[in-house]
Amino acid sequence: MVTPFAADGSVNYAVAERLAAHLVEQGSDGIVVCGTTGESPTLTVEEEWELFRVVKSAIAPKNGKVIAGTGSNSTAEAIHATQKAAKIGVDGTLQVVPYYNKPPQAGLYEHFKAIATACPDLPVMLYNIPGRTSCRLEPETIARLAKIDNIVAVKEASGSLDIASQIRTLTPTDFSLYSGDDSLTLPLLAVGGTGVVSVASHLVGTQLQQMIQAFEGGQPQKACQIHLNLFPLFKILFCSTNPIPIKAALSLKGWDMGMMRPPLYPLSPELEIQLKTVLQEMSLI
Repeated sequence: MVTPFAADGSVNYAVAERLAAHLVEQGSDGIVVCGTTGESPTLTVEEEWELFRVVKSAIAPKNGKVIAGTGSNSTAEAIHATQKAAKIGVDGTLQVVPYYNKPPQAGLYEHFKAIATACPDLPVMLYNIPGRTSCRLEPETIARLAKIDNIVAVKEASGSLDIASQIRTLTPTDFSLYSGDDSLTLPLLAVGGTGVVSVASHLVGTQLQQMIQAFEGGQPQKACQIHLNLFPLFKILFCSTNPIPIKAALSLKGWDMGMMRPPLYPLSPELEIQLKTVLQEMSLI
């Protein structure tokens, strides 16, 4: 989920509550709060904890789950943030591969093991996104981590179906494999995936749920048609750095997104015209 801001740059918690409820009503089974799409690098820990609290409150009556983005490139910081989130009552945690310091696979294993061990009652979703972290969590390491009881899933955003296939081959069937790229959701389902941690669901959550249900219900042609219908949206939402385009799209739909937190910057006029055209063609605005 994106993080709405007010005109002065503060977090707009009221809009966050409404948006969270809307997302669950429109097909999302749960919400990742304070992930990359939520501009986590520029949120303070106090803002993150308050977002966990208000989103949990907003969607609990609808049986929506809150997955807290509490990862860090410091193991101690990740443990502290995750323990705090667990006390707030979140339903799980998304743990990104440590960024910038580029640990070896042995260090990655110990990092995630330490977090899981420190919060044994909280389900952990690993997050593999080498394009942002410059460090890849290898399938063999994911397989080792999958043996830890509360490490239950991976958000796979390497962009490689080969890597996804390797993960599926090496992990037990009850270990969930989620796509981290909207455009690869359907292909990933075909190699044993579970679903998607989505950006496009802000706009087409119901259609994404229908696509996944069609595939799982033995209607691959219907799922493919939904995928192809949504494909232009998947691509335009990454015409600039995420979450810049999705926040622009939500603004065009009437949601009060406020400003981008620096160093992110609003979408250029040229790209906004392209985005608006796609949204109009898909009857989303």
